Amino acid sequence: MLTIKLAATVLLISAVAVISAACDNATTGNANANANTTVATTSTPVISNINANANNNRAVAPTREDYERNKDKYAQEAKESGRTIGTGVSDGWLWVKARYELAAADDLRDSTINVDLEHGVATLTGTVPTAAQKTKAEQVTKTVEGITAVKNQIKVADNASATPSPKKMK
Repeated sequence: MLTIKLAATVLLISAVAVISAACDNATTGNANANANTTVATTSTPVISNINANANNNRAVAPTREDYERNKDKYAQEAKESGRTIGTGVSDGWLWVKARYELAAADDLRDSTINVDLEHGVATLTGTVPTAAQKTKAEQVTKTVEGITAVKNQIKVADNASATPSPKKMK
């Protein structure tokens, strides 16, 4: 019973914090708030993670502690999406960081780029609209501390097949 009361209290505090953060930033017209709460119904501790961002709409980067706490969740996410995380000491953490950095890059945000990691080597796959985005994805991934090499296997979409060619004049 105590765990349920504790969970309800944490949930209430989390909701108030998120609402407060959103209200404080409402005047800028550019607020973003996320609340993630895991509540256990047994004697397992309650985990609460609140992220509130203002002005730049960029999600808060995960910390190494966040990764360690949610390592199994990230491994399951990788498995379900068909991605590979190797057995290197930091491969899982590097996978999370690389995916975050790619998703946060302005001109890559809407792209579908997959990341596989094996002993610090990132392999990028997927499709992007331009060659510049392919290059940008590689550059962004190389900036992740701990990644030793990047294999860029991203394909540039063939826009020519989507656009009808003009008819030749006789």
